[in-house]
Amino acid sequence: MKRRTRTMIFQVLALVLVAALLAGCGGQQIAGTEKPAEEEKVLNVFNWSEYMPQSVIDKFTAETGIKVNYSTYSSQEEMLAKLQAAPGSYDLCVASDYMVEVMTKQGLLEPLKLDKIPNFNNVDPLYRNPPYDPENKYTVPYMWGTVGIAINTDRVKRPVTSWQDLWDPAFAGKIVMLNDARYCIGATLKSLGYSCNETSPEALAKAKNKLQELIPKVKAFDSDSPKTLLLNGEAVIGLMWNGETALAQKENPAIKYIYPKEGAIRWQDNMAIPKGAKHPENAMKFMNFILRGDIGKEIAEAYPYASPNAETIKMLPAETRDNPASYAPEAELKKGEFLKDVGEATPEIERIWTEVKS
Repeated sequence: MKRRTRTMIFQVLALVLVAALLAGCGGQQIAGTEKPAEEEKVLNVFNWSEYMPQSVIDKFTAETGIKVNYSTYSSQEEMLAKLQAAPGSYDLCVASDYMVEVMTKQGLLEPLKLDKIPNFNNVDPLYRNPPYDPENKYTVPYMWGTVGIAINTDRVKRPVTSWQDLWDPAFAGKIVMLNDARYCIGATLKSLGYSCNETSPEALAKAKNKLQELIPKVKAFDSDSPKTLLLNGEAVIGLMWNGETALAQKENPAIKYIYPKEGAIRWQDNMAIPKGAKHPENAMKFMNFILRGDIGKEIAEAYPYASPNAETIKMLPAETRDNPASYAPEAELKKGEFLKDVGEATPEIERIWTEVKS
């Protein structure tokens, strides 16, 4: 009888203990089953200036409720410096080909989850898996294009076919150039018969001397809106982005884009998530939104660089697709080359640029 009583007492105590444990757990989830906290509805974007329509940003916010804080830079080096100085300040940045190389080597980018960016399937295979980011581990493409020469044919009557033509004394004081060391030094190297990525001391010394001849003849250095000087008549020739030239053509059809015979400098801009980003999920939602065909069309019509989005290309009018200022002919693409990370030569290139402009 006592044994049975003791057994009943233990059973009651066990039930009480279980009830107490359940009560103590309340609404808590069992360890390992917690749902990830939803990110706040904010996205901090860092991009080139004059490169994304406000209407696109507004549509993203309207569809998702995510507020976009949009900041701009004027060069890849400026972007890199700010990301290094303030980790976690931005959730999405736009980085050019060679800069992606630099940033991945420095561990400055977060890996992407492409399954959360299904519209990546819209990207033309030509612009996937680039050499600087095989398998698109860190980036998805935004836009692509070239750096070449723009002229006002109303005021430039002689043929322009070479990078060397920028040194023609007739253009002194009427030249606009991108405020960018890699593109300007790269074009100078190509005018001398070198690759735009050449880093030998001999080649860089020649490029420095040649640039020193040109700098006094340059009216202005402008990476934000170099087309402005062509349109207001202060410049008649320029070292220009292709899309800036296409924009200028809308206001003045006499503006023409030239692919130098030595080859243009190609580029591809890419969306990436900086290391330490506070809102990476929102960043991938934004990437997926940008890669929609209709959104790509809106961007390409506002800023007529070349779109890597196959669905967007189908939607664009023929006059846009066939404009060589936007979409380089295949033969010109074969002659062109991309900038690459030049590693230990980077400080020397920056020093040359600082000295020739001072």
